[in-house]
Amino acid sequence: MANSELIAFVEQTYPLINKVGGAYYFTPETLAHGKSIGLNGLQFYFGGRGGVLGDVEEPVVTSAFAYFAPSMVKKFWDSATAVMPPRQIAREHFKCAHEFGRNLIGAVEDLVEFNEIATKVRSTIDPAGLALYAGLAGEPMPVDPQAAAYQHIMVLREFRGSAHIVAILGSGLDIHVADAISSPENIKVHGYPEEALPIPSDEERAIMDGANALTNELTAKAYATLTPLEREHFVATLTSIANRLP
Repeated sequence: MANSELIAFVEQTYPLINKVGGAYYFTPETLAHGKSIGLNGLQFYFGGRGGVLGDVEEPVVTSAFAYFAPSMVKKFWDSATAVMPPRQIAREHFKCAHEFGRNLIGAVEDLVEFNEIATKVRSTIDPAGLALYAGLAGEPMPVDPQAAAYQHIMVLREFRGSAHIVAILGSGLDIHVADAISSPENIKVHGYPEEALPIPSDEERAIMDGANALTNELTAKAYATLTPLEREHFVATLTSIANRLP
């Protein structure tokens, strides 16, 4: 079991990782690049984020994304991959991420050390059961430190997200109920009608609290390899990057 200091560390860093790592998805630049290769915003999102899974059918993508309605995934995945192979879409999506990262991170100091720390964390992660994380983690890293730092943050975001799915399912909670607890405002965004929003019971909310705690436990294991000074540097650099978001 991770100690309280490590749990506090992941509780502090994950909101920053989540905020930064997905910030490029629907920027005007990303949407314009998707349009230039024949994909609308949601086609580029599903094909780009899920493309690392390879030439698969909708159920595979739905299982990795978890919170999205299968009908929504199928609509945008199938139409995107009819235009371009999924691995190619993913690499076009990565290009947008890298450019976003270069523009965002700019002259942030000590990126070499930050990238070394992120690499150290990733080297400890067992990808078993973490499909979307494993797909992103297998992509080649860019050479320049700004784009590399951004890709590390993207990958660590999917690490926590994939671990969260494992924790929810391991708790026995229905994934749709978990979505209703964690982000009821996104029910339509995830492809479900408002009337399909479950009304979670107190017991289910308690189970979700346990799943969140387990997610922190699973995530904290990877960061246990860091020294206190490395964790301090990681937080400082990550905070500096997050503060540059518009």
